[in-house]
Amino acid sequence: MRVVLAEDLFLLRQGMVQLLESYDFEIVAAVDNGPALLDALVTLRPDVAVVDVRLPPTFTDEGLQAALEARRRCPGLPILVLSQHVEQLYAKELLADASGGIGYLLKDRVLNSDQFVDAIRRVADGGTAMDPQVISQLLAVRSRREPLSMLTPREREVLKLMAEGCSNTAIAQRLIVSQGAVAKYTTSIFAKLDLAPADDSNRRVLAVLAYLNSTRVDVS
Repeated sequence: MRVVLAEDLFLLRQGMVQLLESYDFEIVAAVDNGPALLDALVTLRPDVAVVDVRLPPTFTDEGLQAALEARRRCPGLPILVLSQHVEQLYAKELLADASGGIGYLLKDRVLNSDQFVDAIRRVADGGTAMDPQVISQLLAVRSRREPLSMLTPREREVLKLMAEGCSNTAIAQRLIVSQGAVAKYTTSIFAKLDLAPADDSNRRVLAVLAYLNSTRVDVS
């Protein structure tokens, strides 16, 4: 699997290169700034990009903006974002484009190599890898047009786990309910949110996140 890495800190960048190579990933480029990232993504078209949000030269959202521009040029390019904090604006912009795999992980909550590698592979396969804290903030919204107000507490739990990328089997295990019950919850969720059904569960999760992102909300 071909990977492009973008991280401005030398030791962290080299550490990720060595880690991923030990799992048989091919690092086709490891860059430390936004322009180099954009060039690598458009030119090399990797299977997945692992991108730090804040890169030179601006140290604001340079990394994400480069990744999003590359995604516009290469639709569906899988992107896994790494950040020090839950940055709602960045998460919303990423989730607004529901084509291709997406992920948003917090650096200090990646606890082991297996978790990190699994997230990369999931995103490369077109799925989602969202940190639960990111999802919690996206779901903890206050708005006059609150679309989640129609959901029951249990349906909110199921939606949160779906957004994290959990399968129905995993959700059933986490909530200690049957898979049939989970299927009923998911059907009810999509009906209440007026989302068209789809065969691919990952794309359904992306649709939910994109729908939530499209509403005008304030994140607490």
